[in-house]
Amino acid sequence: MSCYEIEALRLGLMNVLGTEDDHARQHAEQELEGHMTGPIEALAGAETLAAIERHLDAALVDLEEEIAATDADDPEYDYLRGRLVAVRDAERAVSRITTQGEDVLAGLGEAHDVLHEAFPVDE
Repeated sequence: MSCYEIEALRLGLMNVLGTEDDHARQHAEQELEGHMTGPIEALAGAETLAAIERHLDAALVDLEEEIAATDADDPEYDYLRGRLVAVRDAERAVSRITTQGEDVLAGLGEAHDVLHEAFPVDE
């Protein structure tokens, strides 16, 4: 069993961050072999945090539907529920990254304004 959402998220984050770890990328791609469709494929190919958030949400919907369709006595049921917890945790982590990035941007804007106030430029 594999956690397709997490592996696809890893690939998407490697894209966004410009990570060039070929070993990690190949491992994730192997885990996803045969499952690169729909939100998983889109998540793996995401190039922005906004796209990652959108595709991860869609992948979560699919996972929730899979859990709802799985009998509680099925041996895979507990694993699927555990996978859901892990993916929701990953969703919160991506949200924190986005929030932190937005805070950095806001801070840079404030620093820029302070510099212009301290050192006005006549145009």
